[in-house]
Amino acid sequence: MNKNLNYWGLIFIIVILIPNIVFTITCKDGFENRYQNKLVESLEQIGRFGCFFSMFLIIPFMNSGYWFKQGETVYLVLGVILVVLYCLGWIVFWKEDSIRKSLYLSIIPSLLFIESGIISGNILLLIFAVIFAPCHILISYMNAVLI
Repeated sequence: MNKNLNYWGLIFIIVILIPNIVFTITCKDGFENRYQNKLVESLEQIGRFGCFFSMFLIIPFMNSGYWFKQGETVYLVLGVILVVLYCLGWIVFWKEDSIRKSLYLSIIPSLLFIESGIISGNILLLIFAVIFAPCHILISYMNAVLI
């Protein structure tokens, strides 16, 4: 196996993208971004794509590895739980437009990225997650409020 790739992280990313792709295909109207804050939007996109790539691309000097004995097991268990919760959230809230849907679907992936960065010792992922999480949650919340 390649030491510079985290295959579990790649699987997590692919799985959380599936409901987003289904949404894009099935909702022809798409998503309307009502919250127009270019700085927050730019930071969110930097954080998002940084998290996506950092989840599976391991840069050796930015990754200290699991910092406790069962770290990989905890990483996998928590990762699977958060990915399943995210997918279930899409199912439960599919037809709903609400603040709770927006918060749920923004907090769960934020937790996935933060948890993954901390437990795996992936400093770059943690940096991107700290940028992504507050911006993504704010944008999601504001879009729900501004309906």
